[in-house]
Amino acid sequence: MWHSEGVIESRAPLNDALDDLADRFGDNPPADDVYDAFHAWVESTGKGLYPHQDEALLAALEGDHLIVSTPTGSGKSMIAMAALFVALAEGRSGYYTAPLKALVSEKFFDLIGLFGAANVGMVTGDSTINADAPIICCTAEILANVALREGAGADAGVVIADEFHFFSEPDRGWAWQVPLLELTKTQHVLLSATLGDTSAFVTDLSTRTGRSVSIIDNAERPVPLSYHYSLEPVSETIKELVTTHRAPVYIVHFSQLAAVSAATELQSVAISTKEQKAAIADEIGDFRFGPGFGAVLSKLLRSGIGVHHAGMLPRYRRLVERLAQQGLLRVICGTDTLGVGINVPIRTVLLTSLAKFDGEKQRQLTAREFHQIAGRAGRAGFDTTGDVVVQAPEHEIDNAKAEAKAAERKKKYVKKKPPEGQVNWTRSTFERLIAAQPETLESRMRISHAMMLQLLDRPGDPVATIYRLLTDNYEPKKASNPLLRKAVEIYVSLRAAGVIIHHDRDWRADHPNRPAIELAREVPDDFALNAPLSPFALAALDLLNRDSPEYALDVVSIIEAVQEDPRPILMAQRRQERDRAMSAMKAEGLEYNERMVRLDEITWPTPLAELLTPALEMYRQTNPWVSEYELSPKSVVRHMVEHSMTFSDLISRYDAARSEGIVLRYLTDTYKALRQIVPADALTDELSDIITWLGELVRSVDSSLIAEWEALADGVLDDAEIMEHTTIPQGGTELAFGARADGTVPITANRHAFRTRVRNWLWRYVEAAADEDPERLAHMSTPVFMEQPEPLDAERWNDFLDDYFETHEWLGADTNSRGAHFVTFVESPTAADFLDVGLDDERAHDAAEGSMWLVRQVLDDGEESRDTEIVAVVDLKESARTDELVAQLIRIGAVND
Repeated sequence: MWHSEGVIESRAPLNDALDDLADRFGDNPPADDVYDAFHAWVESTGKGLYPHQDEALLAALEGDHLIVSTPTGSGKSMIAMAALFVALAEGRSGYYTAPLKALVSEKFFDLIGLFGAANVGMVTGDSTINADAPIICCTAEILANVALREGAGADAGVVIADEFHFFSEPDRGWAWQVPLLELTKTQHVLLSATLGDTSAFVTDLSTRTGRSVSIIDNAERPVPLSYHYSLEPVSETIKELVTTHRAPVYIVHFSQLAAVSAATELQSVAISTKEQKAAIADEIGDFRFGPGFGAVLSKLLRSGIGVHHAGMLPRYRRLVERLAQQGLLRVICGTDTLGVGINVPIRTVLLTSLAKFDGEKQRQLTAREFHQIAGRAGRAGFDTTGDVVVQAPEHEIDNAKAEAKAAERKKKYVKKKPPEGQVNWTRSTFERLIAAQPETLESRMRISHAMMLQLLDRPGDPVATIYRLLTDNYEPKKASNPLLRKAVEIYVSLRAAGVIIHHDRDWRADHPNRPAIELAREVPDDFALNAPLSPFALAALDLLNRDSPEYALDVVSIIEAVQEDPRPILMAQRRQERDRAMSAMKAEGLEYNERMVRLDEITWPTPLAELLTPALEMYRQTNPWVSEYELSPKSVVRHMVEHSMTFSDLISRYDAARSEGIVLRYLTDTYKALRQIVPADALTDELSDIITWLGELVRSVDSSLIAEWEALADGVLDDAEIMEHTTIPQGGTELAFGARADGTVPITANRHAFRTRVRNWLWRYVEAAADEDPERLAHMSTPVFMEQPEPLDAERWNDFLDDYFETHEWLGADTNSRGAHFVTFVESPTAADFLDVGLDDERAHDAAEGSMWLVRQVLDDGEESRDTEIVAVVDLKESARTDELVAQLIRIGAVND
């Protein structure tokens, strides 16, 4: 089953042990020898197995399922390695699943180091490497789809389900349940420090599979925990922890903003000595920090203060983790992602609150959440104890101070009450959580179009399979089954779309070995992956006009519409759009209530929404599995191209420094989608340039995400590549699209940005016209390089405005009126085009022979008549020579007049 050939076998000790077993015993080594081989490897590392790890190894050799509920730091990963080793020694394959792609990737590289590159593959939905390897690292959803499609016949000898408490996650828990239901011939290993009552899993797994279940929950924490409730201000608590040798301290916040703010405030506290700061500076060396948050982080780290949260750039997080692993950071301010396998060794966990906002409401922490976080305290092999400290609410801290003063002065004091409407916690809340066992895991089973299609494509009787899956599961039994009702709805939609055929009784009589329900046509292989609307995006490319000057950007917009939203950028764009609209509406004199109504309708820019929304509705009629997904038109990459922006420009403009990692992930995903979805025959030179630029931009910011994906996509990993992924990539020079090597952008080099500049220039005239300001319009209309057919002085502008408002009640200057569809570029105008806008014959021919654009700005009258325009000429040659926009108005009046 395993492969001895490979590129880094010298770094794969468990593969060497497997080779030795195969040489001695062939495909069926005795259990005792497998046991000894694994023990020998563990001892070669200078360690030994804990008793509970040895118990797990023996149970794995017996073929038992393992439910491993042991404290953080007690070696669950070693048990996973033992189970995989036993499976490969016996000729079986294995899956290692985790909830986050980052953890899957981390485990992938760890396993390569132990089992060899040829023996380990990875599938995450957007990248696949070595998919035929005997060990596959994947997200839980990937394995769930395998289980749905192949059932008990899937090649999955053992499944390691890490962080199994995600079984209770509302949106994703189904993916942890489905493998238990469908992979009945598989040995399951469920890992988590906070499983709670597992009796239901023991009963179900043993009944469903006929295997015994061994519960491994008798491990003692290698580092015991000590609990404290602090009535001192957080800065005083930290001082006390640092000075009493209880650092490093991880301060847990429940928002990224709070984490960064707290770290910044701690700069005034003496956290590290001069010697410690010097050691940090030496370790940081020439690491390049970017502007914005990078500059902030650099100052914090040099003070011995780290920041760690999901919104950071990966290279910043990895630097913080490296400094923490070397014991150089005394304090780290972060979020509660600490509880999901984050590699930050710490002595003390300090929780700033026992309440959090969960996306819907503010609530107290659950016992599972508390123990996931608290369990990270204490470094095995280094600390004799780990400390868990909880800060009292501010009103309790103030009351404690007031009580102490009152006692000293023998006076009474008035107790502060908790802020009204705020979720509170007390010392008794803390004590309850310490004593509480994690809540019993709750079933989150569901059925979707994607799941139904997987099941319908499976051999056998699909109706019986679907019925069994939806009735024989971990859901509480009810009088009616909502899953079955949903399945019927999905079945009706699939049949109406012609995706499935339900054969009648006569047909079934003639075909007794065929199922009653069959797929009528092939379903795309990637419909259930991370971008379920990718097939639609590919189909939507046919809607575009390849000859349009906007073609390349429109392709980008289609791809962006099927990506997950980078919320920090979109929220900032919406705020800016609403601010602009509010200013325009105030200038128009609209009443407050009307302004508020209009404001609610304004969102971030949504290019191609009018084209793509009805197209998706038509696509759904024949591809109903996309019915549960919605398009999200947006302009982030497109916006960057149109405005010649770098990553730092984007972050600065939208004040998104705290969310750089989220934005970079979005840009990376968009780049990968452009590479994966857009076929070669849809590429143009300009589109290829944009894709290349985007990839280079992402690399210049943080190469780890792109480099890893491209290395995996190439399908080969060697020693150098493995080492590359263990180092921290440096930031490079960011360049805007069309920029020179020195970062400057020639004004006409990026045609999209140049068109945007022209549109912005024309928009100034629209705003002045909406303000009915003929003097300003006349001043702006001074001829630059060409005599106007009709001088656009104040008198002419005044006549123009009088004529306009005689027939129109409104001249739009809001966000909708600014749409690109009101502007037309004629980039290769003929002499006839210039004659049409009033130039005489000589000037028309001269303009046609020169490097000129003709641009028309139609005014939005709110009535869709669009019968009035402003016409301008743009001199490209002079604009390029002067590196400034050289343009002038030549005509105002009725369209085609």
